[in-house]
Amino acid sequence: MELLTDLFGYLSVVVDGLVTVAQAIAVGGTLFLVLLARPLAGEIGVDGPRLAASVGRVAAWGALALVGAEASHVGLKAAAVVATLSVPVASLLDAQFVLAGLVKAGAALLLAGLLVRRGRETAASALVVLSVTILAAATLTTHAAARMDGRPLLLGAGFAHQLGAALWIGGIPVFVLALARLSDGPAWRRVGARFSRMSMVGVAALLASGTVMSLRYIGDWGGVYGTAYGVMVGAKVAMFGLLLLLGLGNLLLVERLRTAPATPIGRMRRFAEAEIGIGFTIFFAAASLTSVPPAIDLREDRVSWAEIVARNTPQMPRLVSPGHDELAKTRLQAQLDAEAARERDKPSRAFIPGSGEAPPRNAADIAWSEYNHHWAGLFVLLIGILAILDQAGWRPARHWPLIFLGLGAFLAVRADPDAWPLGSQGLVESFRDVETVQHRFFVLLIVGFALFEWRVRRERLRSGWSPLVFPVMCAVGGAFLLTHQHTISNVKDQLLIELTHTPIALLAVLAGWSRWLELRLDPGTDARLQRAMSWIWPFCLALIGAILILYREI
Repeated sequence: MELLTDLFGYLSVVVDGLVTVAQAIAVGGTLFLVLLARPLAGEIGVDGPRLAASVGRVAAWGALALVGAEASHVGLKAAAVVATLSVPVASLLDAQFVLAGLVKAGAALLLAGLLVRRGRETAASALVVLSVTILAAATLTTHAAARMDGRPLLLGAGFAHQLGAALWIGGIPVFVLALARLSDGPAWRRVGARFSRMSMVGVAALLASGTVMSLRYIGDWGGVYGTAYGVMVGAKVAMFGLLLLLGLGNLLLVERLRTAPATPIGRMRRFAEAEIGIGFTIFFAAASLTSVPPAIDLREDRVSWAEIVARNTPQMPRLVSPGHDELAKTRLQAQLDAEAARERDKPSRAFIPGSGEAPPRNAADIAWSEYNHHWAGLFVLLIGILAILDQAGWRPARHWPLIFLGLGAFLAVRADPDAWPLGSQGLVESFRDVETVQHRFFVLLIVGFALFEWRVRRERLRSGWSPLVFPVMCAVGGAFLLTHQHTISNVKDQLLIELTHTPIALLAVLAGWSRWLELRLDPGTDARLQRAMSWIWPFCLALIGAILILYREI
């Protein structure tokens, strides 16, 4: 149970993100079916009924995924409560998060059953009622449910926010499916125009509800940059802006189909694919918000603008590392070992992974961390520069992915000094520590990307999916970096670190999806746009390297 308690914060964010994704697909797919696929089935010919059936299957699978994800989420929360408060499981049956989770899972299961029924169509009203029930239950587990001041307004805003996300982002996967199932310009225009209107309603709901919640949960500008809640909202807003740009591009293409039905829709499909990825990343960022208090409730430990400026003032990078024996845990363990030897007793552990306590740190630990970040930044900056040269046509630079192997090896050894291979913790034991688990995951992403992308650059892998490994790795890495947690007891120091990591995550997301568009856009009809995308991602890599070189903890 100690391990579960220590991992709970991170696991709850990840599982909550998966719940939000499944919920958006289930509800968004259902609303797409009710508002678009069924009403237009008779207007788009023989493809109409088949499209409605396909959309229903996608929504049903989303609903089933929601059942599993919600059950996992409720079970995880219940286990954490039992472990920390030592209460019987039966006493949790009337807890609000349990009741809301059961209602949501039950409604999702019933929705899936209705969507897969054969022989006749389920009434649209029943599908809408179940979708509304899912969204209402989800709203009861947000920050709004715990507020005493302005609770009805915040509950309404939370419901509208989730409805808008389902209408727009949750509907995009089935919109991509629709574009693939249809075969002529008039059908593409009808579906595109109807979904554009649905998306506009979703965007309006997101903007209005987001404004209300920002005013109520953040309060002032100090809460925007001085709290973890405000920083994560800022990350969501930045990605929301990217989604709006992509949506605008698709809207313009839909309008072009009115006068030129033969207009290729390849760009619309590719933009929608990127919208799916960025939208799902927003869901994980939103899940991170549930793990931190609203900015308006955090007054004492805010970071001031002067502290942010002081921490981010450029200084020479730290390229010399302190010795491993200078670190706080190493020194404390040596002291405990010496005391135990004098008393002929078994030595205590300086830090136990999974204990739920923050490890001790001193100036050497800070220097160690800065050294790691600065050298990692030099690796990534070199990678970005070589990738730019590769785009410019310098052929020897095509081997730039191999530098990621060096970066991966460096991080595997240095990222966690208390764990194998440098520290006293064994490889298996080290996975009890949340931060170590995340670091190992990022190392695997780095190594996997390096091997695939190098073979792609050398044209050793010719399958259509191989080049897509890089953008997926970048995008997934950026999404998980938004959920990355540092076990630091000082709230201000932790936030100042997050202020550096959040731009890196956003740049990784931008790099991934710009590379995706470069690969997926048609070189015939979208050559200029494809060329522009080919320059964005290497500059993103170079910027990530520069941010890491400027990273500081004091």
